[in-house]
Amino acid sequence: MGLLKGIDPLLSADLLHILRSMGHGDKLCICDCNFPAASIATNTTSKKHVLLTVSLPQALDAICSVLPLDHFVESAVCYMSPQQGVEMPFEGVKLNKKIEGIIDKHSTGVNMAPVERFRFYEEARECYAIVQTVERKPYGNVIFTKGVIGPDGQDLKPIPKAAQVIK
Repeated sequence: MGLLKGIDPLLSADLLHILRSMGHGDKLCICDCNFPAASIATNTTSKKHVLLTVSLPQALDAICSVLPLDHFVESAVCYMSPQQGVEMPFEGVKLNKKIEGIIDKHSTGVNMAPVERFRFYEEARECYAIVQTVERKPYGNVIFTKGVIGPDGQDLKPIPKAAQVIK
């Protein structure tokens, strides 16, 4: 396996192929070790299930270093939350704070939204692929919506109407 300059070594050829093959609006599920990734992956667009032997934050940091997030949707990042009547465990709350920091580091201004556990499984089946980590903290599952890379090489963001000038 050869390394590439500027590409996180966690991004394998298989994972880079998945990320590059996705179009804007496609979704990617990055999940913990307890998620039913293999069975859910059989329903995804690509039917791909990639294993990364790192924590969820490490995987997200690597993926976010190359994947643009969609600033034109309400929430480009969704995370699994407990079903009604169940509280998010403290370790899950801490993990979500860490996830927010990683997202903000790579793509400022992206909204994160909770998705109830059983609804999250359904959303994951609609994803392009599943990337499974060895994360053991509870509810360590997210879905990213891929965006567009703008002319400046950064995530394309909407321009507020007041700022639009026609030349």
